[in-house]
Formats: sequence, C-alpha cells, structure tokens
Amino acid sequence: MSQKTSPDGNRILNRPSWTEAQFVTNALRTETIGGAVLLVAALLAIIIANTPAREFYFDLRDTYLGVEWGHLRLTVGHWAADGLLAIFFFVAGLELKREFLVGDLKSPRKAAVPVVAAFCGVLVPAIVFTITVLVMGGGGDALRGWAIPTATDIAFALAVLAVIGSNLPSALRSFLLTLAVVDDLIAITIIAIFYTSDLQVMPLLVALIPLAAFAFLTQRRIGVWYLLIPLAALTWGFVHASGVHATVAGVLLGLAVPVKPRKRGVPKISTMPAEEDVAHRFEHRMRPISAGIAIPVFAFFSSGVYFVGGGFGETMRDPVAIGTILGLVVGKLIGVLGATYLMSKFTNAELDDDLTWSDIAGLAVLTGVGFTVSLLVGELAFGAGSERDEHVKLGILIGSLTAAVIASVILGRRNKVYARLHEKESRDEDQDGIPDVYQQDEASGQAGSK
Repeated sequence: MSQKTSPDGNRILNRPSWTEAQFVTNALRTETIGGAVLLVAALLAIIIANTPAREFYFDLRDTYLGVEWGHLRLTVGHWAADGLLAIFFFVAGLELKREFLVGDLKSPRKAAVPVVAAFCGVLVPAIVFTITVLVMGGGGDALRGWAIPTATDIAFALAVLAVIGSNLPSALRSFLLTLAVVDDLIAITIIAIFYTSDLQVMPLLVALIPLAAFAFLTQRRIGVWYLLIPLAALTWGFVHASGVHATVAGVLLGLAVPVKPRKRGVPKISTMPAEEDVAHRFEHRMRPISAGIAIPVFAFFSSGVYFVGGGFGETMRDPVAIGTILGLVVGKLIGVLGATYLMSKFTNAELDDDLTWSDIAGLAVLTGVGFTVSLLVGELAFGAGSERDEHVKLGILIGSLTAAVIASVILGRRNKVYARLHEKESRDEDQDGIPDVYQQDEASGQAGSK
C-alpha cells in the first residue's frame, strides 16, 4: 500500500511504538475480561432488582457497616462507591503518570489529538445535557447532573468490542486507551471540585502525612505491603473525612508512585532495584483487582434499578434521564469526532493510511459507553437511592447500550479490514519477537529525523 504524506509530513492516529503497543495490549486485555465480569454483575443486579428478591438486594445495599469516626459508618453501597472505586482510581493515577512521563502523552505532538478529543468528549456531552434539561423544562437541582454523561467506561467499551469480535488496529486501541486515561483525569477533577460538600481542611491536610510517607517508601523502592497498605488506607480515610470524595485519594496515591529509574540508588532495605518501574509493577498487580473485583462489585450495588412497575415511563419523562441518554449518544459522538476532525484541519494532518473517518466515528460513539463513573456522578449529584438517581441509572443503561449497538454496527462492518491489519501488525518473519511492521516504522522514523 502506498504511503500518502501530508504537506508537512504530519499524521494523526498513526501506529504507536512497539513498547507502547505491548503496554496497551496487556492493559486492554485485562480490561476486556473485567468488562465481561462488569456486564454480568450489572445484568444480575438489574434482574434481581425486578424480581421478588429485590427487597433482599436493596436491604443489603443499604445495610450500614463501619465506625462513626471520620464518617466511616457507611452503607454497603457507599463502601463500594467510596472504597472499592478508590482502587479503580489508583490504577487510573498509575496510568496517568506513566502516560505523561514515559508514554504517548509525553510527546505534545502525539498527545494533542487524544487530549483535545477527551476534553471535547467531556465538554460537548455536558452542553447537550444542559440544553436538553432546560428545553424540557428542568432546572435547579436537575442541572447538578451535568457531568453524568461525560465519562467513558473503558472496560464496558472493550467488552462490547469483544462481543462483536472486533480487533481494533493498534493505532485505534492506543487512541482509545489514551483518551480514556485523560477522561479519568477530567472525571476525578470534576468530582473533587464540583461534587465536594462540607469541605474540612484539617483532615485533608493530615492526609498529606501518610501520602508523603507512601511516596517516600515507593520512591526508594521499599514495596512492602504491610507498610504501604496501612498508609494508603490512612490517606483514604482522612480524604474521606475531609468531605472530598474518597476516590481522589486513589488518584493521589497512584501519582505518588515512581515511573522513571532512581538516579541516586536505593537503600539496602529496598525490595526493588533502582531502575524498577514501580508504577508498572503496581499496575500489573492492581489492575486485575480493579477490573475483576472493584468495578464489578460497585456495578452490582449501583446498577440495580426497579422499573417494571412503571419506572421506565417515569424515567423517559425525566429531563435528567433524557439529557443523560443524549449526552452519551450524541454528545460523545460530536465531541470526540468533531475534535479529531478539527485537529486534523488545523494542523494540516491526515489520518493514517489504514484508517478512515468511519473508524473514528465508531470509536467516538463507543466512548459514549459511560457506566462506572457516570453511575458514581449520578449518586453524588442526586443521592444514592433517590428517585432521580434511579432515573439516572436507567438513563445511563439506555444511553450506554444505545451507544454500544451503534458502535457495533459502525465498527463491525470493518471487521475484515481490522483482521487484515491485525495480521499485518502481528507478522514476524525474522522471528525476533518484534513484529516486522514496528521495526519498519522505527527505521522510517530514524531515516526521517536525519
């Protein structure tokens, strides 16, 4: 296939490096399995919530556990949202640091498109939600849910790809993961700023002590669990007591973990060498727990919504639910696709030869599969278990499933092309463990830099 070149040699969504492709593949494989478990957990919750067993389900979800100190007497549902999701955001923090320091986000040129697409993929759905609510006569408290349709659930989205058997090219997989990482950063920032009530400064300041100790140990490659886990728990507890959503603690802890080698060596008591990428090691260990346990358990206790008794009709009359659906399906498509297209025009860049704008459109719709963080924001906006929160849950389910179906149609029709590209990206005729196409890319890059 001949290689087209834009006037300035600039291209967008081209194939990542072999190192980056390996990382993306391993990360997405775990998320795909976790997405399947998440779907089963959510489906099970919905079924139980609409059967005679629903009383047991809701009683279990609303059972209080814990102690009064630090507002730690919470319902099982809240423990899932505040506690288990901190693990998810810890992994997100590790991803963020890696991407910004050694991954594709390190290069402003490579990062520009997915970062702008992620921001527009948050901004446009929020605008669509707000306009929909106002047009339908909502307002006041209803507008508190503006951030609900802004998040992308990478595990759910990948589970959809697995179901339709779509093997995305490495460029699209890298773009999707990078966009999701930036999306997580924006989401946790929104939660920390806009959904924090009754801020207590002193506990927040105290949380810096165990956080600093956690960073001190990990920076020196002292990775003993009996020290790190208590310090992480203390950080989480004080952040929770401060009124800031406790999942913020997960991101802060993730960002404290080192990625690059330690230049000054390590103490004798260190359990890892100075060149160890600690973030990569922690992520390798924690991602399966996040994807396979934390997120599915949260989904089980958050997605159970009763609708057989007329709840569906009430939901479809609620401006918040309609705004959520349109934000996920329409807002994400316009935001991500529009941003990518405009970036290509402003920079005189072209898509990689193997891709078309229908691929970007399919991926943009797929980012409308918003589940985990959307459910969390809905609970923060309207209160877990409230009538409007129930409408939000159903709206998220409808919007996410609609986006999944549309994305399946768009991307599914390109499966044969993706299969051919996958074979091309996997071919290793010299049997050196590195696919030939990546070596060719590296050689071309070195030649072009001379």
